[in-house]
Amino acid sequence: MKSVIPPLLLAPLRSAAGMTLQQQLYQRIKQGILQGQLAAGTVLPATRQLAHELQVSRNTVLNVWTQLQAEGYLMSDRQGSRISSLALPARQADDDTLASWPLAKRIDALNQGQWIDTGSLPLRPGIPALNHFPMAAWRRALSQVMSHTSPHLLGYGDPFGEAELRSVLAQQLRITRGVRCDAGQIVITEGVQQALALCVALLSNPGDQGWIEEPGYRNAKAALQAGQLNLVPIPTDEQGMAPEPEHWNAAPPRLIYTTPTHQYPTGVVMSAARRLALIAAARQHQAWIIEDDYDGDFHYHGEPVMAMQGMTENAPVIYLGSFSKTLFPALRIGFMVLPAPLVSRLRPALHQILRGGHRLAQQALTRFILNGEYRRHLGKMRRLYRQRQGLLRTELQRAAGQAMPLLGGNSGMHLVLPLDAHQDDVAIARKLLQAGYAPTALSTFYLTEPAQQGLVIGYGNCSDTQITAAMRQLSRLLGWPHEPAR
Repeated sequence: MKSVIPPLLLAPLRSAAGMTLQQQLYQRIKQGILQGQLAAGTVLPATRQLAHELQVSRNTVLNVWTQLQAEGYLMSDRQGSRISSLALPARQADDDTLASWPLAKRIDALNQGQWIDTGSLPLRPGIPALNHFPMAAWRRALSQVMSHTSPHLLGYGDPFGEAELRSVLAQQLRITRGVRCDAGQIVITEGVQQALALCVALLSNPGDQGWIEEPGYRNAKAALQAGQLNLVPIPTDEQGMAPEPEHWNAAPPRLIYTTPTHQYPTGVVMSAARRLALIAAARQHQAWIIEDDYDGDFHYHGEPVMAMQGMTENAPVIYLGSFSKTLFPALRIGFMVLPAPLVSRLRPALHQILRGGHRLAQQALTRFILNGEYRRHLGKMRRLYRQRQGLLRTELQRAAGQAMPLLGGNSGMHLVLPLDAHQDDVAIARKLLQAGYAPTALSTFYLTEPAQQGLVIGYGNCSDTQITAAMRQLSRLLGWPHEPAR
């Protein structure tokens, strides 16, 4: 005698793109069980009977039964197949959702700002000239790697990164940035942000004091906040980060984050005296200095400012850098240079935390450097950014009708336009964003009450035409006089 077939199972199966009849039947029964339409204990028809009713092969039904049994949705014995007893979740009220569940308390500190996707819009700080990247040379480097790749490169690598890249990078850092290191001190990371997170995780504990520059890099603040450090904003002046004796006495730090070569966002250079004093005080208080050399490769007048890390032997400095500014952000390859005494102490932990990945990209980057393409690209970008900075200064002066007291120095890829105290830099930045430009409001880089209103203007990824048009738009927003005829 034929068993009664639940109506849910009798709906015709139809050919559908991307889903076989077997997959359709499986999903129908599974969802029927999870949604309570097929109750626990419901006896299902014999496979031959259901196959006849649905006009499919018996093997199709058998395969579905087998899969549902393996996943625990069906039970089968001599009496047939029936729905298993499952602890199905009760239907929740509208306000009883995952959105109301508690999160980590540290999220409150990280949620203070609103993230806006500005992509690679003109005037966005920190974006290099993407359309000037030598794609053909990069493809050749990738091709060289792929042509000689053995299967072992497809597995996990050294958690510290590819040995050849670290060796090449160590040599480059010694020559161009004055960093004291060998390949064994370098850890390849997924950008500077991961390096920051590792410093926080390995060198501090929740509740420790973390010093940051005021104003300073917002993502560094986020990394320290994620580690539940107490943030202590240290003012900056014309010589860089300027801690006072009371800072050391009242809030001795475990971590000190600084950008001494080109302070972000003000662009000042930390003086040699200030650097050595910071290193000496950090030694005294057993504090670690995180030196972020985010754009040290772009210096346009005189000799480049060397890294603080190389000023003294065994300085308590973790040096950070990346290829996001020199090549392109999506590459996601950064690095940190550990003090030599730290390497053996941190290696076991780093081996637990990290997995050696992105091996093909690291190998391609090594070829790109060894082929001389990296050096040539940097030279071209230095010339391009120097020209674009000069144009930005000229266009700002022309739009304002007078010389502008810009911050940012003669290096990097951004300038800061100070604004009057009564002007709302956040509102101005928002209006420029609506017009298709993405400078950043200077006030958003302060942890405390902003001491200065202004716009942080990136020129790395801006054409000459875009710079000129953007300054005209800014002139209209600020009510500057019309530019004189050319």
